[in-house]
Amino acid sequence: MGDLHIDDFYKDAARILLVLYQYFPRPYTVYVEDISGPDEPDEYGLHSDRHQACFSTMVWLADAGLLRYVDVINREAIDQAVLTHKALTLLTTRSEIRFQPQEESMPASVADEHASHVHQLRFAVKSGASFTIRRIMQHLLTEAKKH
Repeated sequence: MGDLHIDDFYKDAARILLVLYQYFPRPYTVYVEDISGPDEPDEYGLHSDRHQACFSTMVWLADAGLLRYVDVINREAIDQAVLTHKALTLLTTRSEIRFQPQEESMPASVADEHASHVHQLRFAVKSGASFTIRRIMQHLLTEAKKH
């Protein structure tokens, strides 16, 4: 049986990177609820474990050098977040992992874009398959160490 918290980490990390890529180079406020879904704090004002894990993923990605942000908003968001140079170059480079077969009739420019890490990551997240998301994120995190 898999470690569900690790699958959630990979899914959250993938979504965070894709959101910031979509807004790059503009700083963007990333809300936990937009990544992991709605959450209602308990009677003491504490968020669920799932919410806290998603927020921690945001902070971890910053610590790993993949994004930077200006401030946190009540453990509900990271404010003025942007991908780092490392993350941008990683996402835009050609991926060795392919989940979606390329059509032979594709123009070269489209085929090149489809071979990028960001395209493979989008495909994995859209598929919703934990195995696919885990595999591309493991690959990206391994590659990040080389950048």
